[in-house]
Amino acid sequence: MDSSGDSFIQLSRPESPKEESLENGSPEETSEHVRQEIQRCKVAIFLSEKEGSRLKHEKQVLKQKVEGLKKRLLWEDPARVLPALPERSMVFKGLVTSKEDTNKLMLIPKIHYPLLGGSALITFEKAEVAQRILEMKEHVVELSCGEELDWCRVRVRAVPVDLLMPSALEMGLTLSSRRMLVSGLPSLGIPEEALLDKLELFFSKTKNGGGEVESIEFLDDPGRVMVTFAEDGVAEQLIERGHIQVLLGKGKYEVKISPCMSGGITNLQLHPSRCPRTVLLTGIPDVLNEESMRDALEIHFQKGSRGGGEVDSLVYIPAGQVGVAVFTEDAD
Repeated sequence: MDSSGDSFIQLSRPESPKEESLENGSPEETSEHVRQEIQRCKVAIFLSEKEGSRLKHEKQVLKQKVEGLKKRLLWEDPARVLPALPERSMVFKGLVTSKEDTNKLMLIPKIHYPLLGGSALITFEKAEVAQRILEMKEHVVELSCGEELDWCRVRVRAVPVDLLMPSALEMGLTLSSRRMLVSGLPSLGIPEEALLDKLELFFSKTKNGGGEVESIEFLDDPGRVMVTFAEDGVAEQLIERGHIQVLLGKGKYEVKISPCMSGGITNLQLHPSRCPRTVLLTGIPDVLNEESMRDALEIHFQKGSRGGGEVDSLVYIPAGQVGVAVFTEDAD
């Protein structure tokens, strides 16, 4: 019997015997009375268990409803449920730009999205395919289990992927008096450490406009280096020159000198954004190894007869594990 439905049990009770104390009744009457009491207790226990099962199911339904309302509230107004962002000091080591671009800052977000076990992220080449998969909600995926190719089926659920994206960013920037960026370095085919040593030696000499170098390091691009001097003012003089010829080995090469800015985020505003081409698959049972399950999901969702299309990428996290997906700005 479905515990979620409305049901009842009608009990027929025998006519109450004449009110007599157990001491005055016969042994047969006493035994019958005890049996009736036991039966009534069993019925009461059964009804209590059934009511408990119904309440447990109702509790689960209400929890799912609360989670749905939270997601809806987050989508409509994330400021109501998002905690205050912690203060965090940051140092930006960005691209060196030309003078006309010095007041511009390009923000390329990288959103880390946690993935629980038994789920997968699938990105299609076309957004309309992802939308079609979401509209279908539940999908039955056929799996090949074992070498005998015994086919089995699993049911998975497709849900949208909602991310919080930065919409406004305010920063407090400070011009460093001891640091400068050196860009336009030539590719000489020598080890990076050797190149750093040559640059440190060059910029530590006062005849080259330098001074004592506290540290020197490559940035993300091997053609750019950040130099930190031990005293204030040395970097400022070199920055004013804009360019300088550096002696590296037997040749001289002109490099560009740019200011180094540091700062911290003073205000960051976020807005919810739904991924147009990516779908989250949940409820994937642990019945195949990781590679086989990933192949089975990709084969299923690339078939047009099942509402799918060309798959751009697919990440599967087996049950009992956790993962993190990194979303970047779509080049399209």
